Amino acid sequence: MQAAAIAQPSPEELVLTGSWTARDIAGIQHPLASIRLAPHTQARADGAGMEALDTAGAWVLHKLLQRLRAEGATVALSGLRPEFAKLLEVVAQHVAEQAGVPALITPPPATVLEHLGHRAADSWEQSLALLSFIGESAIAFAACLTRPARWRWRPILFNIRSAGINALPIVGLLSFLLGVVVSYQGAAQLRQYGANIFVADLVGLSMLREFAPLITAIIIAGRSGSAYAAQIGTMAVTEEIDAMRTIGIAPLELLVLPKVIALLVALPLLIVFADVLGVFGGMVMARSQLDVGFGEFLDRFIKAVSVTSYLVGICKAPVFAVIISMVGCFQGFRTHGGADSVGRQTTRSVVQSIFLVIVADALFSVAFSALDL
Repeated sequence: MQAAAIAQPSPEELVLTGSWTARDIAGIQHPLASIRLAPHTQARADGAGMEALDTAGAWVLHKLLQRLRAEGATVALSGLRPEFAKLLEVVAQHVAEQAGVPALITPPPATVLEHLGHRAADSWEQSLALLSFIGESAIAFAACLTRPARWRWRPILFNIRSAGINALPIVGLLSFLLGVVVSYQGAAQLRQYGANIFVADLVGLSMLREFAPLITAIIIAGRSGSAYAAQIGTMAVTEEIDAMRTIGIAPLELLVLPKVIALLVALPLLIVFADVLGVFGGMVMARSQLDVGFGEFLDRFIKAVSVTSYLVGICKAPVFAVIISMVGCFQGFRTHGGADSVGRQTTRSVVQSIFLVIVADALFSVAFSALDL
């Protein structure tokens, strides 16, 4: 490529040729200083002969045009390639911003439809990434099944304690209060029809089939799912995960599978615990509001609630456990940058986990209704 050059065939015409890059503009300073246009001149600068242009050359060209226009001449630049014109526009905008002058060309504000499109594209990309993460975790799980020595029993037991045993107080308290609320709300209506004993049906079926599994999953999503995302996200920010890969430790086997397996064990047991406390809360309120004793309540409860209704609630636990653990770990691995990213991904893990748990619960309700369960 030829070095950058500028010529003035006539008083109203400039011709730009050569390569206007940082490497090739060293000798153009003197020719540029000699370019003069009379005030009020309508001049044309032909850039068709320019072979290359980078930010340095665009800055030099912009300064030339700026000087000529400040001297009173009007210069129209023509013949530039589209990419050269775009680069010159970006450089001019940057120079104007640095000088505190508003840019001549400002991009139009994004419309609501554009925002919606970007959100839809981000959601689609994140959904595909989540499916890919689930597939990788399934492959890692299958590999551990073929080689049992690869199981990390200490992390599994630790996660069972942190996600299961340590969650018993909050799960039990909220389930008890939920049973109290359901019984109290139903008592006012049942008392009007003299159907006090049917509070056992109301509390038993609602707690065992819906409320206990759902409230337990939401608590675990907010408590353990967020902890998974924060732990893995912090490790990603501090490059501990990269260090694990460097020394040959598979992050999925050490960080993801123990959490999934622990939650698969702990969540069904937590739901059973929530069932017991929820029904007990309903019994306490039924005795105080409807004069239904514990013995009468249990007699009616055994007749009203079948084993199928109990198992309907329990069978949701593995699905909820996989959703909570997978989403929490997935958002943790997507963390990048600094501490603000850890908080952002942790929030996303909680919101997405609760949303997917409720969607799964709704799908279970539709399926059980279709199967007449």
